[in-house]
Amino acid sequence: MVLVVVFGVALLIAVLLSGLAARTVLSTSFLFLAGGALVSDGFLGLIHITPDSEIVSVTADLALFAVLFTDGMHVSFSKLRANWRNPARALGLGMPLAFAGMALITHYLVGLDWTTSFLVGAVLAPTDPVFASAIVGRKEVPAKLRQLLNVESGINDGLALPVVLILIAAAGLTSGHAEADLGKIALELVLGLVFGVVLPFVVIELVRFRLLGAEPKLQPLLPLAIGVILYAACHLTHANPYLAAFSAGAVLTARSLEAKESFEPLGEALAELAKFAALMVFGALLTPQLFGDLSLGGYVAVVLAIVLIRPASLLLSLVGTRFDRREKLVAAWFGPKGFASVVYGLLVLQAGIPQGEEAFTLIAVCIAFSIIAHSSTDVPIARMFDVEDLVGVPDGDETPRPAKEAGRVGA
Repeated sequence: MVLVVVFGVALLIAVLLSGLAARTVLSTSFLFLAGGALVSDGFLGLIHITPDSEIVSVTADLALFAVLFTDGMHVSFSKLRANWRNPARALGLGMPLAFAGMALITHYLVGLDWTTSFLVGAVLAPTDPVFASAIVGRKEVPAKLRQLLNVESGINDGLALPVVLILIAAAGLTSGHAEADLGKIALELVLGLVFGVVLPFVVIELVRFRLLGAEPKLQPLLPLAIGVILYAACHLTHANPYLAAFSAGAVLTARSLEAKESFEPLGEALAELAKFAALMVFGALLTPQLFGDLSLGGYVAVVLAIVLIRPASLLLSLVGTRFDRREKLVAAWFGPKGFASVVYGLLVLQAGIPQGEEAFTLIAVCIAFSIIAHSSTDVPIARMFDVEDLVGVPDGDETPRPAKEAGRVGA
């Protein structure tokens, strides 16, 4: 119950400070991360959480599922067909370059073997612009830039997963959640995609029967029911829940815009709560001992991963595009490591591979530094695009005006 109390207090503070966070470098995401670290064994000792605690894997798993489900609902197939080239460049060229670059610096600076180094690269390749929400959530920011970051982050989680599982198997899997049999890995991915496409398709078709349909106040619960059933079905059948979540959200939007719009406020709130909970639990793992276990070469690798590897790889992938210089630099900078990397890092730790603990330490520190760096710079950089009144909270003595969009509580 201590963890519940701490989460409630952090949530209250986050809501009260959300208006200030929307106008400054203050990050409510960092608040939950720091709150988890403060009450853990490393400081106050109010809660006792270790990497192998069930609450860690369950919370991260639920958060990533919720995030991908809501992310999938933001995918517009019509817009994607018309503007697929830029995301394709980021995913087809930028992501592999970042993957390989991270593997190189991990091997030479940290001293991990090549297989484990490539595994670290695969874990840290996915991006999560939820920690840069002032960029991807604002209509004032160029649409092509928002679409690039949203599509890239939504798809690269699923692209990285099979690579992570294969490399875990290659590194000498002895235990854990991943399967060494590559055939089973492929089956899990295919099942996840099938479930994610078929379930929402069937449900929306049922709703269109004359005798069926939800009354207005219950309509937001229809996508929620799909998500709950999908999550349970994936875990019962070992289908990949993350690929299922993203594809289900996309199919739901494509088949019923009404269902998407009715669920969006509830879905965003639930995803936000799941993200905050995962951040707090992950923060509890960030003890002084963990930071002390990382070598000097590891810290250099973390800095290079954030300020060099991601920016350089995406800039190279955007050569020849119609993005102007400012847009390219913003897109290159905002490659934060988020929930996918947390979950995949836990898979590495729980797999029992020879250098798994060293790899997890590097991954955890990199995620922590990335969250701090990216979630504290999104508002200042968004202001370059003349973003104002982010949550309808006035600056100084200005008269309050209605918010243009939802607030940046999770920024």
